[in-house]
Amino acid sequence: MKRISILGSTGSIGTQTLDVISHYPEQFIVDGLAGGHNLKLLSEQVGKFRPRKVSVATKDLADELKTLVPAGTEIYYGDEGLLQVAAGTDADFVVTALVGSQGLRPTLAAIEAGKQIGLANKETLVSAGHLVTAAAQRRGVKLLPIDSEHSAIFQCLNGESMKDVRKITLTASGGSFRDRTREQLKDVTVEQALQHPNWSMGAKITIDSATMMNKGLEVIEAHWLFEMPYDRIDVLIHPESIIHSFVEYEDCSIIAQLGNPDMRVPIQYALTYPKRMKTPTQPLKLAEVGKLHFREMDYERYPCLQMAFDSGRAGGTATTVFNAANEVAVDRFLKGEISFLQIEDVIANVLNKHQIVMNPDLEEITAADAWAREAARS
Repeated sequence: MKRISILGSTGSIGTQTLDVISHYPEQFIVDGLAGGHNLKLLSEQVGKFRPRKVSVATKDLADELKTLVPAGTEIYYGDEGLLQVAAGTDADFVVTALVGSQGLRPTLAAIEAGKQIGLANKETLVSAGHLVTAAAQRRGVKLLPIDSEHSAIFQCLNGESMKDVRKITLTASGGSFRDRTREQLKDVTVEQALQHPNWSMGAKITIDSATMMNKGLEVIEAHWLFEMPYDRIDVLIHPESIIHSFVEYEDCSIIAQLGNPDMRVPIQYALTYPKRMKTPTQPLKLAEVGKLHFREMDYERYPCLQMAFDSGRAGGTATTVFNAANEVAVDRFLKGEISFLQIEDVIANVLNKHQIVMNPDLEEITAADAWAREAARS
């Protein structure tokens, strides 16, 4: 029996994780849930899975939640609540599915507590990859990827030697606007940007997919997860999202991981690794798919992806600032304060103003993150 805590239980990854767990009640116990602001859904999750510790965003929400959940449930809130759910339970495995850099501190706390990590919060490695991977190595903790692309790479590397890898390729759907020119993007709406053709995801990650920012964050995450230099990481547009990513070896062999676009598959693989179990998803039938299509990446069309590579190669706090500026820019777009194309302008302007700190500690990362957010707001 594996004990699970979930950071971000009411989001897309969190709800799908609980769906996987519900199919195997004899395999998993939910020990902690952190659910942010969605009190109705969180209270339903607590009633069904009976975790010992639960966290919400604010004290007012915590007080209200106490009236909605079984007696004896320990209720927390804010940053302290995230730390309690991450590191203060008996969980063996922590799914980090928070959106944005707020996942960094609780993920580090979970690692220091010796919990195995199911990593869906890519911003944690983008903001502080050197700290997170060093802590995991020191504590003997596995970072098991939940993003479909990194799960695919992880599976393609199983049983192989890293010295035989020529490069890894992350596939990208192209997002909501993959068939539009930049000229056609000038007046797109929030509603249009949120219509992803393949995946059901939260608002922030869907916008990131449309700008290709999400793929940029994944490039930086892949660099840290697989210790792969940036010049050996490639990105290819694959509209069907059937090949989730692939690895090319020195003998020119390519090993790819395929499947229908259903996040429950990589979630379950992380939860059950190294075992494989039946999933509630539908099997892939390639004859019905018929054809798979691929396009070379156009870095002028998607400047956010180019900025990701540039920030990753620059190192230090560049990736922290890159991520923080994007989080603010996307929030401003969703609120109607800036246009879609201005998202990348905000990020570029903030990066141009930033003085990079190399090998930053947690305080320097926190300071760079705060500076970037203020710069992006102005």
